[in-house]
Amino acid sequence: MYIIAIAWLYVVLIAAISDTTVVGGVLTFVFWGLGPLALFLWLAGTPARRRAAARREDANAAPSNDRTDSNIDQ
Repeated sequence: MYIIAIAWLYVVLIAAISDTTVVGGVLTFVFWGLGPLALFLWLAGTPARRRAAARREDANAAPSNDRTDSNIDQ
């Protein structure tokens, strides 16, 4: 997935460099490159974030059997 992101940024960078003005080139790079790519990577990473959150929740909810909470007289 990252190779596609790098290739997309390369193509947009070439298009931005070929623009006639500096402001137009920067706007082209931001609105055709960084914006859509950030949205795509955020949406594509959602399942991984959900799995990580579920894994953290399972780890916190699982009872531990290390018996550190028991007293001597128990």
